[in-house]
Amino acid sequence: MLSLEEMTDRRKPRILLADDEPDLLMLMKETLERQGFEVKTAEDGEIALSSIRADPPDIAVLDLNMPTLDGFGVVQKLREDPVFENLPVIILSASGSRDNKVKGLNLGVDDFITKSVDIQELLARIRMILKRNRQGLDANPLSRLPGNISIETRIEEAIAAGKPLAVLYIDLNQFKAYNDAYGYDAGDRVIKATAQLLLRVVRKDGSQDFVGHIGGDDFIVLTDPDRMEPLAADIAKAFDQLAPSFYNEADRKRGRLISTDRQGALREFPFLSIAIGICHNSHRKLTSYAQVAQFGTELKRHAKRKPGSAWVIDRRHD
Repeated sequence: MLSLEEMTDRRKPRILLADDEPDLLMLMKETLERQGFEVKTAEDGEIALSSIRADPPDIAVLDLNMPTLDGFGVVQKLREDPVFENLPVIILSASGSRDNKVKGLNLGVDDFITKSVDIQELLARIRMILKRNRQGLDANPLSRLPGNISIETRIEEAIAAGKPLAVLYIDLNQFKAYNDAYGYDAGDRVIKATAQLLLRVVRKDGSQDFVGHIGGDDFIVLTDPDRMEPLAADIAKAFDQLAPSFYNEADRKRGRLISTDRQGALREFPFLSIAIGICHNSHRKLTSYAQVAQFGTELKRHAKRKPGSAWVIDRRHD
């Protein structure tokens, strides 16, 4: 049987193309689709940025000179966001000047192609960058959120800097029962929807708090102790509002899921809910990633014992 990662790798690579020349945009789109890519398009920088944030692609190809926000502006905003700091970007430019290339490289552009675009060259460069990125990218293939290497690095950097830190360890309750009843494709949709929910709730006030995906139905948020409890409450409320949409009409009317347990017996399961364990350095010193992971896991376990969506905050003092 294929693993989740292997199944995910077999999907079509996804590209966001942004250019304010409609004819060129359609030519590139049609050519790339014939080569097996899934392509979304945008005709200005703001639309491109919104599209990337709403539905992250595997790579973005951006015209340098676009209305509302140019290619460099899009790249700058992407690199300021931990979720998109590793998203591959190719810039298309009518000017291949040294200054443009230097500026782009400093912003984190992966490659430049000078217009008029040679479609075969573009195709070759996209394939090369995606191959290189798959080999070294620390991102969950399903949610596209930063993975365990980035999570550990962020926590260790915050501890070393002595910054106020709160870490929310997040897990879904009843996920196995849901997966067994509805199948792995539906389970994947729940995981992706949860990732998007976390980003939406965490970023709704303009915050740049870090959101990561540990794996499976486990996520993490790094924030400030002043925000930790209101954030946990907002996440739990938003998830409870979303959860019924994952079920069919019969289960929604029933208000619960009827499925088999691990012993094969038919039983009732509550709807999916969310459990959050929160450790922080307001009252006790955090010294390492391993310690944070241990505390967070313990606290999340306590939250899972409560009915429905719940959170537990570490109240212990040194």
